[in-house]
Amino acid sequence: MPLPHLRAAGLALAVALAVPAAALASKKLPVSPDPDATIVHVLNRLGFGPRPGDVAKVRAMGLDKWIDQQLHPERIADPAVATRLGPLRTLHLSTGELIARYEVPPQARNEIQEKKAELGNNPSEEQVRAARREFMQKYRDRMDGTPQDVVQDLQSAKVLRAAYSERQLDEVLADFWMNHFNVFAGKGPVKFMIGEYERDVIRPHAWGKFEDLLRATAESPAMLFYLDNWLSADPNAQPAELRDRPPRGRLGRGPFGRRPWFMGDRPAAAPPGQGKGQKRGLNENYAREIMELHTLGVDGGYTQKDVTEVARCFTGWTMRNPRQGEPSFFFNDRIHDHGDKVVLGHRIVAKGGGKNEGDEVIHILATHPSTARFVSYKLARRFVSDEPPKALVDRAAETFRKSGGDIRAVVKTIVTSPEFLSPATRSAKVKTPFEFVVSAVRATGADVGDARALTQRIAAMGMPLYQQQPPTGYKDTAEAWVSTSGLLARLNLALDLAAGRVRGVSVDASRLVPASAASDPDAVAAQLVPSGLAESTRKTLESEAAAADPARVAGLILGSPEFQRR
Repeated sequence: MPLPHLRAAGLALAVALAVPAAALASKKLPVSPDPDATIVHVLNRLGFGPRPGDVAKVRAMGLDKWIDQQLHPERIADPAVATRLGPLRTLHLSTGELIARYEVPPQARNEIQEKKAELGNNPSEEQVRAARREFMQKYRDRMDGTPQDVVQDLQSAKVLRAAYSERQLDEVLADFWMNHFNVFAGKGPVKFMIGEYERDVIRPHAWGKFEDLLRATAESPAMLFYLDNWLSADPNAQPAELRDRPPRGRLGRGPFGRRPWFMGDRPAAAPPGQGKGQKRGLNENYAREIMELHTLGVDGGYTQKDVTEVARCFTGWTMRNPRQGEPSFFFNDRIHDHGDKVVLGHRIVAKGGGKNEGDEVIHILATHPSTARFVSYKLARRFVSDEPPKALVDRAAETFRKSGGDIRAVVKTIVTSPEFLSPATRSAKVKTPFEFVVSAVRATGADVGDARALTQRIAAMGMPLYQQQPPTGYKDTAEAWVSTSGLLARLNLALDLAAGRVRGVSVDASRLVPASAASDPDAVAAQLVPSGLAESTRKTLESEAAAADPARVAGLILGSPEFQRR
């Protein structure tokens, strides 16, 4: 572990970030006069930071050409990623295959209930651990692994793609949309659905029309289950029409049922509308979030009445095979509310099959001016600054409207804008824990054979991947990530990574920073922070640099304010 004086030195470097969010937003690092500074800025914003040699590579190619190439990831060969992902055995399995191989075997249910009764309602932690060990030992030959293995593979894949993909902007955008359309792996079977959700819903639509992406997420089993819309039905539907639904207030049995209590699963919240005197069946969770978080924004002009009307339009949007096999979207007309509705002033008349009503809502929302602005604002915030310039947001929103929600066109408007390329925007963003860890891997040229230790470090920094419970997703603004505990966790990772102390990750410190350069902080920084160090950081590093230990110096630089920013 790092020595106490090293921790103190590193904390002195990081403390510049540990200030109130307002002060942080106004605090600017010195702008480097180096002509390569713009290249470094673009690599930090359109990707997860430069690797050794990347700046020279982009300089030789030409920055404009590199940006254009990143805007068309399908043109970029990316063979290294497939090799890195090969050992992750659950990654390419379907939801049904994951349920069959990694879910608790159905024949174990009676035994689980008996064990629970035996231990009582409040078993101790030791009893839970012992029961878990006993259960897994007994059923090991019937399962390929545990549900936790599935989540760990997803997390590892996310880190490996971001660290090694040549399609850097594609990875940034996939991460953006996964966060925008967040689903929570800890809710029941969603952990088995996220792989297909990312692979078959988010990534294929990440660069296309926003309306197509919105519809694909609305029909995804992961979203249907996470926000409970698969349970939503006409409150006036007859009981016979609801016979296929599980009892109200629980998730049912089988693969989509609640996980065994001693496997550590979080129970899903009961859908709203179940209180005394409330109508049965209608669920407003998805209706609210599709407007507040996915399209219009909280100030987008909708009312509670609109929430209820949208929920009515989405009744019957449910799933086939919710308890076995491959879950898939299914519109059940028997439980759809066939009455007329009014959404944002648009009258939706019931006619024919009812699915078209949900499709019409999606079109209304995707083409609404508030959606153009809200989505453009979020993209500009991700790429430019925590509070992006209004003029840029206006232009991006205009591109959104004129192009019919063409995501590629909107992103291009933002990343080729004068505001994005302005020196004033350099180092204006603080990296999230995910961005920090991946950028450190890239900067050091680390070889990640097993990414699980890195995903654990990201979780320790407050950002467990695929496990953000609220539908808001993780924040990408400074105030969410600037804290003493978070910065110490980053510093520890930086020191451990540079010294080769992270399990599954190897770093050649002698290649990273030659011993002859270890006493010169600027020479070390040139490898890790091409944009350069602030004078205050250089002074803090001088005493440590005298020790001529490249790993120590490199770790402290990775923990510096300059590296924490992008």
